[in-house]
Amino acid sequence: MSEWSVRRFWTRAEVVEGDGAFSVSLDGHPVRTPFKSALTLPSRAMAEAIAEEWAAQGEKIDPLSMPVTRSANSAIDKVAPQQAEVAAMLAAYAETDLLCHRAGSPEALVARQIAGWDPILDWAARRFQGPLIATEGVLPVDQPPASLRVYSELVGSIRPFSLTAFHDLVTLSGSLLLALAVTEDRIAPEEAWLLSRIDELWQVEQWGEDDEATRFAAQKEQAFRHAARFWRLSDGS
Repeated sequence: MSEWSVRRFWTRAEVVEGDGAFSVSLDGHPVRTPFKSALTLPSRAMAEAIAEEWAAQGEKIDPLSMPVTRSANSAIDKVAPQQAEVAAMLAAYAETDLLCHRAGSPEALVARQIAGWDPILDWAARRFQGPLIATEGVLPVDQPPASLRVYSELVGSIRPFSLTAFHDLVTLSGSLLLALAVTEDRIAPEEAWLLSRIDELWQVEQWGEDDEATRFAAQKEQAFRHAARFWRLSDGS
């Protein structure tokens, strides 16, 4: 059975619970990932969300309308087999975190970055005992080794489903700290996204909007919001 068949081949999508885990069945047949692995899920909430996606399909299946299913597939087929490598790549963002690289001018942009980004830097330093250094420009600055170890151990402890969400929160925003602020409920995903866009929004204010760039940003924002939702579903919330 191919879950990405062009046409709908089932009538009923249901959540199945067993041995402390959850799955989804289609007319009694278990859903599998594209790599044919069992779609074993960490929470009922995630299983229910996936079942709802399958139930909502029309005559033809549209994978783009099934974001939770796609993220779950990625967690099992792509992230879990290389969990350590993914975690190391994400932890390395602490070396060049967006919030640490500041404009030198104009003063209004500098002030906006200070107002938006300094509270997150201060929070992370207190919350994780992992202070990072802010610098002017895009060239990397040597961050405290102890802080880098803190973030490496922290990200390394995240389980595959949550790590799948965390990957998108970090890579879409360009900031490990903003991703942590979202997952720790320090700020809402909507606020985190706006903070990650301070520079871009400033440019829009100065030069006006570009339609293509605006559409691309909207797609990235939607993906960021989905990643925040997938993080919550990973722990059942």
